[in-house]
Amino acid sequence: MEKKSKLVLAVLQGSDCDNTIRNLNERGFMVTLLSSTGGFLKKKSTTVMIGVEEDRLEEAMDILQRFAGRRRETVYQSMTMPHGEMSTVPPMAMEVMAGGAAVFILDLEDIRKF
Repeated sequence: MEKKSKLVLAVLQGSDCDNTIRNLNERGFMVTLLSSTGGFLKKKSTTVMIGVEEDRLEEAMDILQRFAGRRRETVYQSMTMPHGEMSTVPPMAMEVMAGGAAVFILDLEDIRKF
């Protein structure tokens, strides 16, 4: 019996792409980058295409979630004092939401290589 396969299309924020692909490759997933434009995630994005055997789908999803999923990050924001006063106030730490991926999982009925 032939193994069932899935096609995963994942739209990743541009800043998450390299790290996510490296981790997928290290675990034996081959990734094809697709040139994409648009504001699907409201920021620069990259679409990756991954062919996955059904029994490894959750492993691929875990990697996508860990390296490209929504998460909280700490950024340091400088403060501007009113009326142009100069100040030695150090930048303030702020938590922001980062990352995020839109993942589409498609059943593959037939795969042909020529």
